Amino acid sequence: MSVQQTDPLEDILALVGTTSRLSVRLVAGGEWALSYEPPSAVKFVAVRRGGCLLGVDGVPEPIELAEGDCFLLTRPRAFTMASRPGLRPVPAGPIFASATDGVARVGTGEDAVFIGGRFDFGERARELLLDVLPPVIHVPGRTTEAATVRWALEQIDAELRDQSLASTLVTEHLALIMLIHLLRLHLAVAGASAASGWLAGLTDPIVAPALQAMHARPAHTWTVAELAEIAAVSRSTLAARFKQSVGQSPLDYLTCWRIELATDRLRRGDDTVATIARMVGYGSESTLSNAFKRVTGASPREYRRRIRTARGGQSAHRAGPALARTGSISES
Repeated sequence: MSVQQTDPLEDILALVGTTSRLSVRLVAGGEWALSYEPPSAVKFVAVRRGGCLLGVDGVPEPIELAEGDCFLLTRPRAFTMASRPGLRPVPAGPIFASATDGVARVGTGEDAVFIGGRFDFGERARELLLDVLPPVIHVPGRTTEAATVRWALEQIDAELRDQSLASTLVTEHLALIMLIHLLRLHLAVAGASAASGWLAGLTDPIVAPALQAMHARPAHTWTVAELAEIAAVSRSTLAARFKQSVGQSPLDYLTCWRIELATDRLRRGDDTVATIARMVGYGSESTLSNAFKRVTGASPREYRRRIRTARGGQSAHRAGPALARTGSISES
């Protein structure tokens, strides 16, 4: 069977509303060590010169960062950056609060230079994307595969240095490009062990075509036989590999992805439940309502009411299925 395929990673990043924001630059020299509070967003840091040791709460061994390396911190965990082991770190907050001309300094000299920032996501990002990633992703920069990441970092450097018109917007878009390439590179290097859930499925040559087909046509009445034909394996082989890799059966995954699409439309728009039902592959409002309540514990109408009530207060309601389940910042 020939079928249009799409990119689940692109779908997820679009659904969770990814945005980026850069921090001031960090320049360090001599002996130095900084301690960082658990970040509220996904943290990224790139080493533009020199290197350091990265320590992350819950990660048993420190990570040696060399020039050109990057890391992503996908969990709200405290971490340290230091010139060598055994140094007592000072809090990073005051160092960045005292930055001048976009540069924070620690220690003596300019042995190491870092740029960093944050990626912010919508309310479903934790379950849809971040929980299927390891807590820290280290991407070595001195590899052929990391060429695009190096290019993005060089362009970010140039924008920060030159401060041309709309440079803030340009650097934010470059940071998003860098994020996508970091995730691609991480998956390519680490393979199936790099993630869990749907993201791990993308690294499986049998599971990936089925995932891509479902994302391309979520409203289609897929059967396991059709998906197995796309993957060029038997139904039993696809079912077993999909369950092993993603943690769900193919049709359970399809149900959860349809409900994610439905919740997104309930959050963002005013379409009727019947209209949304047709858009995501359910023949009637009642069919969607039954599936929605089974997965989320609430009916679509109840979910929309909760969203609107919560938005009148402080935060949006977080009910929803699990596929796995702006302004400058002060710290690099």
